[in-house]
Amino acid sequence: MVLSRSSCSKNMDQKIPYDDYQLPVVFLPSYESPPAWIPPQERIHHPDYNNELTHFLPRTVVLKKPPGAQLGFNIRGGKASQLGIFISKVVPDSDAHRAGLQEGDQVLSVNDVDFQDIEHSRAVEILKTAREILMKVRYFPYNYQRQKERTVH
Repeated sequence: MVLSRSSCSKNMDQKIPYDDYQLPVVFLPSYESPPAWIPPQERIHHPDYNNELTHFLPRTVVLKKPPGAQLGFNIRGGKASQLGIFISKVVPDSDAHRAGLQEGDQVLSVNDVDFQDIEHSRAVEILKTAREILMKVRYFPYNYQRQKERTVH
């Protein structure tokens, strides 16, 4: 069967009732104009630009640990998982909690030691023996979830 151009356009102009669609139908919101250009240094405080992506940027956390004291957080992962070391638990009202550590933070480094490809046991040793801990972390919930699916500790 060959359709002419005029018959095709007639068919395309006809509206199909919603209930007759065979696939799921998604209605997209109408397009809105993007916000006006704002200098980059002003964007972080501007409501049209601040969409909380800063939450995922690396940050530095400093903890001081008296002898015999607990760290106030647990870690999971390591070289075997190929995803890194993650904070798996933070004790409420601990120094770690007050410093801003949270479950799902990836530990990038501790006292200038790279934690992105480190054995779990080595990471624990470094954290337990240090008196002052300078940690670079970033919130990375996607890889943390993958980490939880791959490991048991």
